[in-house]
Amino acid sequence: MSSLLYVSCIISLLLQAGLASKTRHFKWEVGYMYASPDCEEKILLGINGQFPGPTIRARAGDTIHVELKNALHTEGVVIHWHGIRQYGTPWADGTASISQCAINPEETYVYRFQVDKAGTYFYHGHYGMQRAAGLYGSLIVEVADGEEEPFHYDGEFNLLLSDWYHQSIYDQMVGLSSKPFRWIGEPQSLLINGRGQYNCSLAAHLMEGSSTCKLTSNDCAPVVLRVLPGKTYRLRVASTTSLSSLNLAIGNHKMMVVEADGNYVEPFIVDDMDVYSGESYSVLINTDQNPSSNYWLSVGVRGRKPNTPPALAIINYQPNSPSKLPESSPPVTPEWNDYNHSKSFSSKILARQGTPKPPSYAERQIALLNTQNKINGYIKWSINNISLALPPTPYLGSMRYHLKNAFDPGKPPDNFPSDYDVMKPPKNPNSTQSSNAYVIQFNSTVDVILQNANALADNVSEIHPWHLHGHDFWVLGYGDERFEEKDSSQFNLKNPPLRNTVVIFPYGWTAIRFVADNPGVWAFHCHIEPHLHMGMGVIFAEGVDHVRRIPKEAITCGMTANKLMNNGLP
Repeated sequence: MSSLLYVSCIISLLLQAGLASKTRHFKWEVGYMYASPDCEEKILLGINGQFPGPTIRARAGDTIHVELKNALHTEGVVIHWHGIRQYGTPWADGTASISQCAINPEETYVYRFQVDKAGTYFYHGHYGMQRAAGLYGSLIVEVADGEEEPFHYDGEFNLLLSDWYHQSIYDQMVGLSSKPFRWIGEPQSLLINGRGQYNCSLAAHLMEGSSTCKLTSNDCAPVVLRVLPGKTYRLRVASTTSLSSLNLAIGNHKMMVVEADGNYVEPFIVDDMDVYSGESYSVLINTDQNPSSNYWLSVGVRGRKPNTPPALAIINYQPNSPSKLPESSPPVTPEWNDYNHSKSFSSKILARQGTPKPPSYAERQIALLNTQNKINGYIKWSINNISLALPPTPYLGSMRYHLKNAFDPGKPPDNFPSDYDVMKPPKNPNSTQSSNAYVIQFNSTVDVILQNANALADNVSEIHPWHLHGHDFWVLGYGDERFEEKDSSQFNLKNPPLRNTVVIFPYGWTAIRFVADNPGVWAFHCHIEPHLHMGMGVIFAEGVDHVRRIPKEAITCGMTANKLMNNGLP
């Protein structure tokens, strides 16, 4: 082939790729609305009068353009695009005080970013505790035109899981920040696609003519998945819960797990699966059961005493009526504290062949000790004895323009004391607050050891699902009690899964590895909303000087706003 013909072919392919990708435009307004997610009418946060918010569907390579107006009268708002890595657009990550200013009431901000990888994702509020108030929705990225998934299915369903409180987020936030500490308790219900049933029987509700739930709208009608016998269906499952760890099972049906957090995994079959807050999966089910019956899909609580009833939906085999009750009882959720069951599931998640492998070693190791502490008598969560307090001016702008006094310049510790006993409450529970950040060498490889420990009370250690913004990471391994350097010899470097969210089990550790190749400032935090609100998170900054064209709306807030405006933006 001549060089001229070769160049012509390359140009043609590039033009085809450019034509295939699209810019998908959305115009959204965030506001309060009345709804009855679990048959009890409450005020929640919606988008364009919808709860959950509108589902975004796009193809890999597309650009998403969201014009977001804040119609809340008294508070700011941001949207985080969970699992989207934001290469080249760190200001679009949607984290208040980290990547952007909160969008003020009656103001509009444009999010514009590329979805570069197919997978199951979602979006949610990342300001205060607005996620718990209902500000979330699904974001589905299909493979690019001309490409195929590595598995076959005849149809798909999207299941966005969440938990729901009847008390407002303000009740919860004030209680979390009070002395003495006041906890509102467990959620009243679990929701599937924004629907659940509180204080009533789903079975009774499905029966024609029943008034058990006293419905006044269809807001809390159960989700029905209509299927044909003898087919294969993909269930996209994601959890945006505020607090709850979940377990999902389908009566008489096994599930084949094929995707986790937007990355293909080596397929494996399970009877049930744990789904932690911030995680997403795809599973395949075969509709190979008795076609004259319907079947329950059940979602229950794991990791906490199950004071919240399960959420139930119907797998409706056509042409059966969806009101035809399944003949068998709903699947029973494993015991809430059967952590061996949970660990067994997590250990089965391995990268599909062809997934990029991690670098063979890391230049830096950061060990993060998760502890419950006190600051002036207030209960907080701390990392290496520092409870995160976000600054008024977003890190991204203040670091990029080298602003002084915008956040604590102190260097946070890469480790914790060698004599700390993770199996017992802290001997000295006193902690400190700080807005300092981990500055990571650009393009370096970093290992993070997430170390769980005992909380303030005896014999209490909670599950913590940790989510990293701006990256996928390799999950190298899990272990019990305190991490020791010898444990690194057991790291899985052959086929570790790529994830963006990973769990730390009680009294255990989890090791991850990532490459700091995405210029920006990124949150790394527990995805349980009360825990983040109480300080369980850290900030990673990398290659910030490579960032260009930060929108002024993303940086001109806080104590340094006047300095930026007076000096002009580069």
